[in-house]
Amino acid sequence: MSKSIKTAALVGAVAASFAATGVAAQEQEKCYGISLAGENDCAAGPGTTCAGTSTVDYQGNAWTLVEAGTCTEIDLPEMADGSERMGSLEPLERDLPEA
Repeated sequence: MSKSIKTAALVGAVAASFAATGVAAQEQEKCYGISLAGENDCAAGPGTTCAGTSTVDYQGNAWTLVEAGTCTEIDLPEMADGSERMGSLEPLERDLPEA
């Protein structure tokens, strides 16, 4: 079998497996202020490295990938002062760890 035929067969098999499982590529976006401590996908402010480095629940400068268009619709508990807590497409200045 030639290399091009093998490549075509492999591409076809991968495509068929995606079609069979119903997996569809979904757009995702960064949503800040929604992850629990240590469960962020990446970026948790100055002095942190990447995934799993947030230290406060709902840390405003830590993000998690979510399906595009859902960031501000995620159900989060109210803040201590009773005001609504929402996710954001930009870093937030709330729920930051104490220095």
